Amino acid sequence: MLVRRLRLTRRHATWSAAVLLATAVAVPAGASAFGPADKVRAAVKDGPAKNVILLIGDGMGDSEITLARNYTVGAAGRLNMDTFPMTGAYTTYSVDKHGKPDYVTDSSASGTGWATGHKTVNGRVSKTPDTNKAIPTLLELAQKSGLATGSITTSDLTDATPAVQASHVTDRDCQGPEDMKKCSVDRISKGGPGSIAEQSVNHKVDVLLGGGKGHFGQKVKEGPYKGKTVIQQAEKLGYQVVTDAKGMRKAKAGQPVLGLFADYDIPIEWTGKPATGKGTSPQRCVTSNPKRPKDTPTLADQTTRAIELLEAKQAKQAKKGHRADKGFFLQVEGANIDSEDHAADPCGQIGETAAFDRAVKVARDYAASHPDTLVITTADHGHSSQIVPVDTDPAGMSSTLVTNEGQQMKVSYGTAPVGESQEHSGTEVRIAAEGPEAYRVLGVTNQTDLNTTIRTALNLG
Repeated sequence: MLVRRLRLTRRHATWSAAVLLATAVAVPAGASAFGPADKVRAAVKDGPAKNVILLIGDGMGDSEITLARNYTVGAAGRLNMDTFPMTGAYTTYSVDKHGKPDYVTDSSASGTGWATGHKTVNGRVSKTPDTNKAIPTLLELAQKSGLATGSITTSDLTDATPAVQASHVTDRDCQGPEDMKKCSVDRISKGGPGSIAEQSVNHKVDVLLGGGKGHFGQKVKEGPYKGKTVIQQAEKLGYQVVTDAKGMRKAKAGQPVLGLFADYDIPIEWTGKPATGKGTSPQRCVTSNPKRPKDTPTLADQTTRAIELLEAKQAKQAKKGHRADKGFFLQVEGANIDSEDHAADPCGQIGETAAFDRAVKVARDYAASHPDTLVITTADHGHSSQIVPVDTDPAGMSSTLVTNEGQQMKVSYGTAPVGESQEHSGTEVRIAAEGPEAYRVLGVTNQTDLNTTIRTALNLG
C-alpha cells in the first residue's frame, strides 16, 4: 500500500536511495528492535500539514550537538533532536551581489535562505542580493493564508534570525528606529517600512517572545507613530506587552502578544570558565546563572505558551465560523548557542543547546498528539567549537570539561585569534524532521529547499 502511494514521480525520485541511507544509521541506545528503516517507512506522510514548528539552533553544527550530547546524556545517549525519523544535511553558503557563493554565511543571509527561498548577501534581511528588493517570507505567506503566526527566541527579537520572517532591511543592524544609519532606503520618510522592531509589530505577528526591550523601547522618528516608543506603537496596534513568565502565562488568546524578557539577549542558563589560550583545569559546568532573573521563561516555556496561544487563537476564529481548518506557523530559535560559541564559552554553549533540546521535546510532544504537525529542527550555520584529544595542546583556546559520565572532554576554539570573537564555519549542518512532507529533508539539500518543504506542507503556493 505504501509503495503504491509513493509513486516515483520527480518529487519522490530520491526515496529509494534515502531508505538505503537510513538503514545505515545506528539504532540509539535503548531503542527497540523497530529499526531505522521501519521508522522511516512509518513516518512518511505527504502534506498537507495543519501546523509547522521550525526550530533553529543558531550556530548549532554537529560539533555543538555532539558536545551537548556527550556532556548531558553521554556518548551513547541521544538528545531529543537526535531521534527524528528523517535526518539529512543542508548547505548553508550565502552569495555576493553577483550571486557567486560566499562560503561562510552570517545569520541574516542564512535565515533569508529558508524564510524566502532565495540566497542573499551577508548582513541583509529578506531582500535580494543585487537589487535590494523585499522578498515575501514564510511568515508573511502563512498570514495571507489565514494561519496564526509566531516567532520566539532567546536573543533580541530584532536579531537576524527572528528578523528574517517579519521584516525586510538592507542591513541587520537596523534593529530599532534609532539604528537606521545603514538602511536609508528603508526609512519611513523614504517610503520604506522602517526598522526591524517597527516592522515586526506592524506585521501583527500573533506571538513574539524573546529579548529586546532596548530596541523596542527606542522612539519612532518618522511616520504615524512618531514620538512614541515601538512598545507604545505595539500597544496601539493591540499587542499585550509582557515582561516575565507570569505575564506570559496570563496573556489572553486572540490578541497579539509581545513578550520582552530582557533588554537585549536573554541571559544564558549555564555558566563556567570560558576557554583560554592556555586551557582550563577540568571543570564541571554550573547549571545556573545569577544574572538570569528567576521569572525569565525558558525557551521550552516560551514554546509551550506560544503553541497554546496560537492554537487558542485559531479555535476562537473557528467559533466565529471561519478558518476552522487553519493552523499555525511557529519559528523557535535557540539563539545563544551562537553567542556562547563566539565567546568560546563551552558551558554556556552546552547549556543553551540543552535548553534548545527541551524546546524540541515540547514541539515533538505536541506533534505526537497532533500528527498533522510538521516539526523541523536545524541550524543556520556551523560554528567554531571542536572536540579534541585531552592530551593535546591546541593552537587556539581550549577548555577541559568533566562530563556527566565522569570523563574529561577538551573543547578547542581556533577560528579567530585568542581573545577575539570566534567565527562561523562554512560546513553543512543537520536538518531533521517528522510529520507531513518530512521526507523532503533526507539526503543533502540546500538551505533554500527548507522554504519549499514548508510552503508545500502548508500549501502556501
